Amino acid sequence: MKKTIISALLVLTTCFTACSGEKVIPYLEMPLPAQRLIEAHFSKADVSVVMMDREILSADYEVRLNDGTKVEFNGDGELTKIDCGTKAVPEALIPEAVRSYVAKTFPKTFITEWGKDDRRWKAELNNGIDLEFNNKYEFLRIDD
Repeated sequence: MKKTIISALLVLTTCFTACSGEKVIPYLEMPLPAQRLIEAHFSKADVSVVMMDREILSADYEVRLNDGTKVEFNGDGELTKIDCGTKAVPEALIPEAVRSYVAKTFPKTFITEWGKDDRRWKAELNNGIDLEFNNKYEFLRIDD
């Protein structure tokens, strides 16, 4: 009985290890909502590589564009983070409440990075200031 349990655990561990990890995948293997976002806001031709990071019960996707932009999605294809380096994140990807707050409070700046971290949304401005917002996109604080 003990050998059977140990063998079963070994098989499960091997399966979980083999099924997890990061690998390059074809663009069309990403969830459809992620593909639609890329096609709506970037050129599909600009996609350099698509990485899938598979965990035991989930998968995340990272799309790298030729200009250095990184766009991350959860397993359902929902946007979780976008990092445009020194360029502005496309305005349509930023909620109106956040865009308005940034325009009013930090004129002449723009958002270079936008994403969700745990339960908060974070925006990084081109002047290096990091802002935190709640799930209703209400400003919480400047993050040091």
